[in-house]
Amino acid sequence: MRRYLARRLLLVVPTLLGVTVVVFAAVALVPGDPVTTLLGPGAPAEVRQQLSERLGLGEPWPVRYAHWLGHALQGDLGVSVSGQRPVGDLLLPALGQTLVLTGAAFLLVLTGGTLLGALGAVRPDGIGGRLSRALSTLAVSAPQYSVALLLIAVFSVGLRWFPAGGTENLFTGGDTADRLHHLVLPAVAAALVPLGLTARVFGASLEDVLRSDLADGLRARGLRRAAVLRHCVHNASPALLTIGGLQLAYLLEGVVFVETLFAWPGVGRLLYDALSARDLPLIQAGVFLVAVAFVGVNILVDAVHALIDPRLRGAL
Repeated sequence: MRRYLARRLLLVVPTLLGVTVVVFAAVALVPGDPVTTLLGPGAPAEVRQQLSERLGLGEPWPVRYAHWLGHALQGDLGVSVSGQRPVGDLLLPALGQTLVLTGAAFLLVLTGGTLLGALGAVRPDGIGGRLSRALSTLAVSAPQYSVALLLIAVFSVGLRWFPAGGTENLFTGGDTADRLHHLVLPAVAAALVPLGLTARVFGASLEDVLRSDLADGLRARGLRRAAVLRHCVHNASPALLTIGGLQLAYLLEGVVFVETLFAWPGVGRLLYDALSARDLPLIQAGVFLVAVAFVGVNILVDAVHALIDPRLRGAL
C-alpha cells in the first residue's frame, strides 16, 4: 500500500506542473490583455506602458511563468490584477463557500443516487426499474445550465419558494436556516447530473451482485430479502465508492455555471470573473487549487478502494 501511494504521489508533481503550464500559456496567448480591461481602450499609451510594466506584462510568457512558479513555491501566489489584493485573501473565503455547496450537492448525490440505483436493481423489469432508468437518464441528459435557469424560473420567480441567488438575506442577516434556504436550489442544480450517473453505475453493480451466486447462496440459507439486499449492497459498495469519488471531484471543478447563475461567491464564480478581467494571477492560483483538490480526491478514493477490496491489495 505504501509503495502504491508513493507511486501515485510521485505522479502528482508533473500533473500539477503541466496544469499550471497549460493554463498560463492559454491565458497569455489569448487575444486581449488586463491593461485594456483595467484602463479601457482609450487610455493614453504612456499610462498603458506604465501599468504594463508594473504588472510585469512586458516579458515573454515563459519568463513570467518562471517568475510565478518561483514565487508560488515559496507560498506567494501573487496579487490580483483586478482586485489589487493578495490572491490568497480572495481564494480562501471563496474556497469555503465552494466546499459548502459541494458538500451539500454531494450529500444529495450519494443519497439520491444510492436510493435510485437500488430501486432499479431490486426490480429491474418492474415499474421501479423502468422509473429508475428513466429518471437517471433524464438527470444525466439535462444540461446543468438549463436546469439551473429552470429552477430559478419555477421556484424563485414563479412560486417564490426559494431565493434566486446569494448565500443569505442581505437585509436581515443570515442565520443557519436562511443559509440552508439559499443553498437548496444551487445544490440541486449541481447534484442532478452526478446523481444520475451514480444511480446508473451503482444500480448496474448491485443488479449484477443480486444475480450472482453469492445472492443465490444467501437465499438458499434462508436469509430474508432485506438481509440478502444488505449483503449485496456491501459487495456493490466499491462501485459506489469509485463513482462517488469521481463525482465529488467533478463537483469541485464543475460548479462554475451554478455559482455564476446563483451568484454563489465560490471559486467557480471567482474564476469566471477573473477570466473576464484576464486576471492571470487569480486564474492561475484558482485553477491550481482546483487541480490539487481533484487529484487529491482521486488519490484518496483509490487508497480507500484498495483498503476495502482485497483483490486490489493483492495486485499492489
